[in-house]
Amino acid sequence: MAKKNDDKLLAQNKKASHDYFIEDTFEAGMVLMGSEIKSVRMGKANISDAFATIRNGEIFIHNMHISYFEQGNRNNPSDPTRARKLLMHKAQIHKLLGLSKQEGYAIVPLKIYVRNGYAKLLIGLGKGKKQYDKRESAAKKDAQRDIQRALREKQKVAR
Repeated sequence: MAKKNDDKLLAQNKKASHDYFIEDTFEAGMVLMGSEIKSVRMGKANISDAFATIRNGEIFIHNMHISYFEQGNRNNPSDPTRARKLLMHKAQIHKLLGLSKQEGYAIVPLKIYVRNGYAKLLIGLGKGKKQYDKRESAAKKDAQRDIQRALREKQKVAR
């Protein structure tokens, strides 16, 4: 029997699209300890302040907060924001390393979801936005919202 592909979204970093231009995305597995996976599946994870680094050919995520699982045993990790190793192919890590070394680029976590029973993290290669870029993005979003509102009103009148 084939496994189902459920892709249940558990946590999202909404601030990332506001602060960065996301140019490329990669999917990575996470090394979790004890009952951390149960906390993640319950939606008790937060990646709003998280960032990723590459050391010795391995990629780690820092400041990702996974809350303590109440029904867990004594083997639960005591630090909810500890650095966690991410699982990616070596070629993908080398590509990320080369691209992130450029000026103004960072490795940003975007989403945590479950695929085929495994917790996955979607990370993106982001170029930092300047303040005027953020204002421009907000203006485009407002203009698009006004256009959609006008189209809805026009459709209501046509009926």
